[in-house]
Amino acid sequence: MNTNAVVSTLCVVLSAILLVSCGGAKKEAARTLFGQLADGQKAYLYTLKNASGMEAKITNYGGIVISLLVPEKNGKLGDVVLGYDSLQGYVADKDFLGALIGRYGNRIGRGKFTLDGKEYTLATNNAPNHLHGGVVGFNKVLWTVNDAESQDGKSLTLTYVSRDGEEGYPGNLSVKVHYELTEKNELKVEYLATTDAPTVVNLTQHSYFNLAGTGDILGHLLTLDAGSFTPVDASLIPTGEIRPVAGTPMDFRKATAIGARVQQDDEQLKFGQGYDHNWVLSDSSKGMRRAARVDEPGTGRIMEVWTTEPGIQFYCGNFLNGTIHGKGGVVYQRRTGFCLETQHYPDSPNKPMFPSTVLRPGETYATTTVYKFAVQ
Repeated sequence: MNTNAVVSTLCVVLSAILLVSCGGAKKEAARTLFGQLADGQKAYLYTLKNASGMEAKITNYGGIVISLLVPEKNGKLGDVVLGYDSLQGYVADKDFLGALIGRYGNRIGRGKFTLDGKEYTLATNNAPNHLHGGVVGFNKVLWTVNDAESQDGKSLTLTYVSRDGEEGYPGNLSVKVHYELTEKNELKVEYLATTDAPTVVNLTQHSYFNLAGTGDILGHLLTLDAGSFTPVDASLIPTGEIRPVAGTPMDFRKATAIGARVQQDDEQLKFGQGYDHNWVLSDSSKGMRRAARVDEPGTGRIMEVWTTEPGIQFYCGNFLNGTIHGKGGVVYQRRTGFCLETQHYPDSPNKPMFPSTVLRPGETYATTTVYKFAVQ
């Protein structure tokens, strides 16, 4: 073999080594196999980390946040979201643990709405209403990972095309969700969507949080930056009224323990079996602003929720009933997790007085929510 041939061979080998070490290995390290679906498709687990040790694990099945490790006052990391140990747990899940929700977060009354004079019928999977996108919502589909917009260990971009007629919704809806773990201990979620026909869209994230890591969440101190809420009827559909929180158990303008008033003799609490309501956020015209803050006195953990959305659903885990065996076999009892779902208001397609959730061709649905963590 002459000198040129030897050099050429070495270059090829060196290039292959560099390709594996700089490219292939890096991508393999960014994900691990999470499990296989019944149709043979594989779901993967993606790990995001920052310099201070915070870690988020997210799967492309349902865009679900599997775990979220956050430091407490002594620096020890702990998981602050409820979930399962396996993919099969999420496939069977009926409580939307950690999931991306769409096309429509929350409820649509009687599973019907009219758009441009045409009535559309959706699944009534939360009888008598439609809930969180239907029987097979965005939480039950395999999202595509956009490698070009994902950054290994830092961010993850997921895409999904919801076809015209899926779960009864009109129009082909192209959706992009970008998760980013920042160096400020923030989990940032950006949502984008476009459509080829008029439709309705209301995307959200449905993680159940417990900043203590275990036990109930009744001692967590909640602040909601909202002076009003949307009262509901007995089936949890808003009546259309915007009611001030002053003088009601819905007043969280000052930090209040979640359990302080949850058992009060109040019609709204009876309807929801506790808190399961939409709050109307203050200064909704100002873009990104704080919607909520939660303090957990034992661990010192603090979570703030910032959003561009006009509303937030606070749900305190009323329907967790001890039938879920979560991570490590832990049984999730009633009120062992809470949700803060940034959103447009429930049943907006049937409530013209509420901010519109209609998306038309040529428009872009764009909204951002940030979960900020700190300790004190």
